[in-house]
Amino acid sequence: MYETLGLSRAVYEYGEAVLARLTSRFADIDAAAEYNQAKVLAAFQKNRVDAACFAATTGYGYNDVGREKLEQVYADVFHTEAALVRPQITCGTHALTVALSANLLPGDELLSPVGAPYDTLQEVIGIRPSPCSLAEYGVTYRQVDLLSDGTFDYDAIRSAIGSRTKLITIQRSKGYATRPSYSVEEIGKLIAFCKGVKPDVLVMVDNCYGEFVELAEPSDVGADMVVGSLIKNPGGGLAPIGGYICGTKVCVDRCAYRLSAPGLGQEVGANLGLMPALFQGFFLAPTVTAGALKGAVFAANIYESLGYPCVPDAAEDRHDIIQAVSLGSREAMVAFCKGIQQAAPVDSYVTPEPWAMPGYDDDVIMAAGAFVQGSSIELSADGPIRSPYAVYFQGGLTWYHAKTGILMSLQKMVEAGLVSESQLQVP
Repeated sequence: MYETLGLSRAVYEYGEAVLARLTSRFADIDAAAEYNQAKVLAAFQKNRVDAACFAATTGYGYNDVGREKLEQVYADVFHTEAALVRPQITCGTHALTVALSANLLPGDELLSPVGAPYDTLQEVIGIRPSPCSLAEYGVTYRQVDLLSDGTFDYDAIRSAIGSRTKLITIQRSKGYATRPSYSVEEIGKLIAFCKGVKPDVLVMVDNCYGEFVELAEPSDVGADMVVGSLIKNPGGGLAPIGGYICGTKVCVDRCAYRLSAPGLGQEVGANLGLMPALFQGFFLAPTVTAGALKGAVFAANIYESLGYPCVPDAAEDRHDIIQAVSLGSREAMVAFCKGIQQAAPVDSYVTPEPWAMPGYDDDVIMAAGAFVQGSSIELSADGPIRSPYAVYFQGGLTWYHAKTGILMSLQKMVEAGLVSESQLQVP
């Protein structure tokens, strides 16, 4: 069957040899998924989710029982006072924008202690000028770069926190950078340090790609808000759109007022018949995330064995589903992404090419044949065309699909002459 998909026997056998040594790693991933599945199930049962929750609402969406229970389920899973979970939030960047703009006022300062934020958030903040940025509304920004080993520069962070520092943003995942993604434990230590310097400072964690990877979430270790996208981990591949903000009631209330209007808040916002997908996707999310994690571990072990630097490396613990592979050239990025695209169930015949995407300074190549456009919990790979020419692989609704995608990416590297079959020896 793999041969019918275009894989050579040499590539397949190389993959099987790598896979043979991952049994214990996969068992650990399954154990975390089992724990998180039980946590989600408990929240469903506590909130008495029933068929009435799946009814569609339109217009204002008043008295939407399903919407209210879904948000309480999220709050219980993330152990927060409140949650805002809405299809009106279009993506992760939108969710982060709502959280920031709702809780920062003119004259406040935003601090990032983990270096520059993800590309699309830079225009939101105003690092790159844009209409309606936070900078236009009088919010200033400061960042503390990471140390050379990717760890936090605590001395510089202490110095950067001042009287105007209102909110600290921590990006859990690496984004388009070859730095580490941070564990919940590391994030908790950073939050405690920042609040020790300024007890009333708010801390928001960009939780994209990290949900259900570990047993705890950043909201368990002091974050005032955790923010993410439903077309990543928590949507389980079924949510067609949406985002979430979980946190303190004060912060979430302000987010609701910013998303809808002052005075309206969470009382409005029709679900438009999406409740079954949002509930069921969240229920499936722990196991879908586990499949994506296995794919990331497999990718690192495949490519590191061939000499390509990987972040995280083949043996490291995982704190998100993203696997960065530094391929060293534009040609290798294109070949890798062609393999991911050819392995897709949708648009498999399309050839990905780098292009100038909105919100990015460099051309970006993206491979994704997804049922939901832009859904990066589905099999995908992307990256900006710039040194070190790293491609960022993530997703796979099932482990077997993630496996196929990685093998197909290697097949395209072989066909492009970037990897020789003689290199495909049993590691």
